[in-house]
Parts: sequence; structure tokens; C-alpha cells
Amino acid sequence: MRKMTDENLRAAFAGESQAHMRYLIFARKAEEEGFRNVARLFRAIAYAEQVHAANHFKTLGELKSTADNLQAAIGGETFEVEEMYPAYNAVAELQGEKGAQRSIRFALEAEKIHAGLYKKAKEAVEAGKDLEIGRIYICDVCGYTGEGDPPDRCPICGAPRERFTLFE
Repeated sequence: MRKMTDENLRAAFAGESQAHMRYLIFARKAEEEGFRNVARLFRAIAYAEQVHAANHFKTLGELKSTADNLQAAIGGETFEVEEMYPAYNAVAELQGEKGAQRSIRFALEAEKIHAGLYKKAKEAVEAGKDLEIGRIYICDVCGYTGEGDPPDRCPICGAPRERFTLFE
């Protein structure tokens, strides 16, 4: 693929990905405010944006084998933990942005766990097996990720057990 087309598709992938997430966040807010149909509309269009992003991603040749995809995920999580979030936090700290520092800390701590889980999954896949994992839970406040039964309180942000979403 020629360079300009590649760059344009990467920018479009980023934009569609952001729109997907933005619309899901908007849907949650609409639902909280009692606008069920508006929430449904946001979720439907968020899905369309996901389809667009997936098409761009595949066209760019970024979708590989599961082992390769896990390695890419490990690389992304490791970059966030070792470089991106520490640098972002330094700027937020320098500028006295407490909300940004909190958001960054939440993400940084969760990303460490994500990298470990992806490494475990990659080992299983490379051995020709699926990952042996039970319930997965995510804290709705900070993104803390765990296996098994959720704790009474989130170890990162202190949110109560009711704030965990289960993936079974």
C-alpha cells in the first residue's frame, strides 16, 4: 500500500475507534438520564463505527494470528506501562492536574495486569492450547482486572464489589 493511503487509513482507524468509544460512553449517559432510545441509537451507531474501524484495520494488514495479536497486545500494554503513562503522569503532575493524575494512575495499574494476562494467554496459545481462565471481572471505575470472584473492594480505586462487571 502506498504511504499516503496507509497513513490515511491509520488516521481513519483511529478516528472510527474513538467514535466507537465516544458513542458507547454517550449511550451510558443517555441511559442514566432515562433516554433509552437515544442510548440504543448511540450503541447501534457505535457498532457501525466498530465495523468501519475493523475494515480499516484488516485492510492495513494488522490482523494476524492469535499468537501475533497477543504479542502486539503485550507490546502495547508494556509501552503504556513503561513509557506512555509515566510520561503523561509527569506532565499532569507538573501542571497540577489531579483528575488527570488519578485517571492515569488507574489506567497504569490496570495495564500492568493486562500485560501479564496477555503473556499468560500467549504461552498457552504457543503450546497449542486455549487459555485456562475462569470468570474475569473489570472494575467500572478504574479498569482493574482480575480472575475468579471480585473482591469486596477494588484494590486500585476502592470501589465496592457492585462496580465490577463480570465476563463469564
